[in-house]
Amino acid sequence: MACHLISCRFLSQHAEQFLVATRRGAAFIPFLVVILEKQCSGEKSKITVTPKKAALTGSARKIKDNAADWHNLMLKWEKTNETAFSAASRIVNLKISVQSYEKMLIDDTVTAHENTGKDKEELEGLCLQLLELLEKMQQIQLKMEKLTSTFKGVCDLEAYQCSGENPRPILFHTWPTTLFYETSLKMSEMYKKEISLKAMIVGEIAHTSDQDLLMVYLSCWLYQPYVDNSIKVLLESMLLETGHRPM
Repeated sequence: MACHLISCRFLSQHAEQFLVATRRGAAFIPFLVVILEKQCSGEKSKITVTPKKAALTGSARKIKDNAADWHNLMLKWEKTNETAFSAASRIVNLKISVQSYEKMLIDDTVTAHENTGKDKEELEGLCLQLLELLEKMQQIQLKMEKLTSTFKGVCDLEAYQCSGENPRPILFHTWPTTLFYETSLKMSEMYKKEISLKAMIVGEIAHTSDQDLLMVYLSCWLYQPYVDNSIKVLLESMLLETGHRPM
């Protein structure tokens, strides 16, 4: 049974020692004991233990979850914004088409046809679709505000626990807890202003006859003037600090 404990590779490495030992009349079992001890000691020396990271709890867990939620909400916002822009573009194109047709009717350069009624029905449907998309974006923006309130609550709790001379802890790498709240508040304010602009556009786009103004509305919807380009840096910095992005 002792022979089965030694691998073929190991026996081949010590075959010469075994032959010398048996020729001199040495006992086989002690030889196995020595070889096994060398093998075991060698295997133990190669073992490396990777320390297991402790799971985040409390404020650190909440902050990390909030950072991930910010990322997901911004992705939903961008996707919904693209769909809404497509609907707004169709509204503008349809209005320009109807206005051109109505002008030609006045000039008596074309004859009336039944498509006018269908165009108005399509316009109403697109306006309802744009309104529904706006409401979805409003819900996303409210969730962003809620995340900011959660960050504020974590800061208030930390301030209470670390009152006096107690130092405030760094929960991740370098950011103090207050910086998470300040960053979230800055991003949330951008979207709050932007959603107000979009609500104004939705209320005006169906009733505006000025084609230049319609194009301005479209441009504002697409480029989102209140959502600064720095918001991507702010989000990525938060994800990096909380471990969602590799250092």
